[in-house]
Amino acid sequence: MKYDAIVVGGGVAGLTAAAYLAKAGKSVMLFERQHKVGGLVQTFQRNGIYFDGGLRSIENSGIVFPMLKQLGIEIEFTKSNISIGIGNKVLKLKGKESVDEYEEFLIAQFPDNSTDIKAIIGEIKKIMGYMDVLYGIDNPAFLDIKDNQKYLLKVILPWMFKFIFTIGKIKKLQEPVEKYLQRFTKNQSLIDIIAQHFFQETPTSFALSYFSLYLDYHYPKGGTATLIEKLEQFILSNSGEIKTSITIQSLNPEQKYVIDNLGNRTDYNNLIWAGDLKQLYNNIPVEKLNDQNLVHAITQKRAFLKDLKGGDSVFTVYLSVNESKAYFEEICTGHFFYTPDKRGLATVEKADIEAFIKMKTIEHDNVELKNKVKKYLENYFKLNTFEIAIPVLRDADLAPQGQVGLVVSLLYDYSLAKKIDDFGWTAEIKEFLEKTTIEIMDESIFPGIKMKIFGCFSSSPITIEKLTGNTEGGITGWAFTNPYMPAVNSMLGIAKSVETPLPNIFQAGQWTYSPAGLPISILTGKLASDNVLKKTPKH
Repeated sequence: MKYDAIVVGGGVAGLTAAAYLAKAGKSVMLFERQHKVGGLVQTFQRNGIYFDGGLRSIENSGIVFPMLKQLGIEIEFTKSNISIGIGNKVLKLKGKESVDEYEEFLIAQFPDNSTDIKAIIGEIKKIMGYMDVLYGIDNPAFLDIKDNQKYLLKVILPWMFKFIFTIGKIKKLQEPVEKYLQRFTKNQSLIDIIAQHFFQETPTSFALSYFSLYLDYHYPKGGTATLIEKLEQFILSNSGEIKTSITIQSLNPEQKYVIDNLGNRTDYNNLIWAGDLKQLYNNIPVEKLNDQNLVHAITQKRAFLKDLKGGDSVFTVYLSVNESKAYFEEICTGHFFYTPDKRGLATVEKADIEAFIKMKTIEHDNVELKNKVKKYLENYFKLNTFEIAIPVLRDADLAPQGQVGLVVSLLYDYSLAKKIDDFGWTAEIKEFLEKTTIEIMDESIFPGIKMKIFGCFSSSPITIEKLTGNTEGGITGWAFTNPYMPAVNSMLGIAKSVETPLPNIFQAGQWTYSPAGLPISILTGKLASDNVLKKTPKH
């Protein structure tokens, strides 16, 4: 078979690209390595309770809703209200005015730092203003300009001037947020409470914008995977094809074909790679290519990406609880950022764990070392910030009456997870961390929950790596700690983010632009499909 386009990767970027190509009447085949599409956006059922595996809420950012409207896809959304908790205090965000409540909330925790907190809140408000400009209108990439000339002149063009002016200000805020906050306070615990649930060295413009972005969170009826199911249905109903449990193992960019894990060859005119970027270049057998310039470009790209790390991953515990949803509604919302202890992660001793990660020899039976790892992880969990999702608080149909599903996750270093796996301790450590998480929840924000849990399982960065093929189980693309960023990281250059040095091959998804998330993945999927359509003759 030969297709106008092949899409490799069935996450939201690949699905978006395939949907637009199918809409345009192009023959398109999408390959996905997992048994179902969705990537890091999944909803599944255990014990009659639904859980979201991956994304907890959907942030519109002027991208998601316009995309659905342009494709004619209807999804019922509800507002995904956010709450923030420290110790036994919880703040439920209602709107922009909640930023002032957040200021009071922090001052109550750190009364000696009220002046510092007021200054930090001033910075958050400033960046919220920038976000109002950036996402103040529907993204023009999802607008049929020919049918909206009046909108173009009256809305988009005036917005463009504000956008360019604002981008200049945002460029000045690329310093890691932890370092930036040190300008305003010397209290490391305060810095940790504000910043520790972001990825290491997250740029200030991204981190401090989150209070604004929280207000843009939505939840689809049926769970986050409703978005995926609707895109999948759209592709199939428009004559697109999808094959799951298929891994692309070889790609020939000269003769334009791929070979999958079953040994099947599929030819293409254009290809969109919406998976891990290292895999793209590693799957090309350069020894079979004739164009030495192309060989050189691929070899260079491999070397360029080889030692770069994926962004932080997560450890997640899924809990089935015999408790009414009213119990949880009294405490928090369905999307909850909770820190049990305000002392912060900077107080956790790291020397032992850093030495463990650097160890060259494997000592499976070293009980003393294993206990040191457990002790570190226990402290790391107790002083960290959890992201807690409770799907049934946003859709009453996602759990039986009197039962609730909790998804409790926190940032977790892949290198630590991998070293634990190398030592053969993964199963034991996972069970230990499940118990630790339950103990923390029981002793702090959800008293009595321990005795009401009737189902528990977890996933680690190793799980995510195995399922998705993502470098180091990364959930938002490249780590900010890399010596350089191998992806476009300026909004003004995002149109070029989908380009590759390979003929008729484009890239999309979290590895192609930084910082990435679901809206950026959708946007790059659309931009990649636009490039294919420009190259594909009309039938």
